Amino acid sequence: MDYYVHPTAVVDEGARIGAGSKVWHFCHLMPDCELGEDCSLGQNVFVAGGVRLGRGCRVQNNVSLYAGLEVGEGVFIGPSAVFTNVRNPRAGVDRRGQYATTVVERGVTIGANATIVCGVRLHEYAFVGAGAVVTKDVPAYALVVGTPARRVGWMSRAGNRLVFDGAGYAGCNDSGEYQLVGGAVEWCG
Repeated sequence: MDYYVHPTAVVDEGARIGAGSKVWHFCHLMPDCELGEDCSLGQNVFVAGGVRLGRGCRVQNNVSLYAGLEVGEGVFIGPSAVFTNVRNPRAGVDRRGQYATTVVERGVTIGANATIVCGVRLHEYAFVGAGAVVTKDVPAYALVVGTPARRVGWMSRAGNRLVFDGAGYAGCNDSGEYQLVGGAVEWCG
């Protein structure tokens, strides 16, 4: 094998694990889920069938990734973050065929104990603060916090706070220049 699975983890037949990935204690990977190369799943992570994680994702302890979730490359999901997949669940009503798609694009960070309500899109390099409750789409590079989550700033690709000058430009020592155009952030390189 070109990946590591801890002996306490359960990997069902049909789960796919990319080279260099690590699956730690008490994880459960269902059939038809897929981890990209170089991913790491912390203790007690559940990955449902149909879930795809892009290359280089880091999922911390006690996270469940349910059907309907699409995760891009280089995503960080903090400990005990929560995803939902049904908008109006009831114990007595079977809504398995009504899962809402949630998309987490490349480079997103989701802080510890954040909740992502299903049916939203977290655009590339968005940054969700710890404990936030995301109920609507988050723009690229946006920093959101609170309940419900609201934008309070912008973050660079390297995870540094961006401060824009009067002309709409900001710099990050680790990732280059950014421009604020029409309320959206663009990376200039």
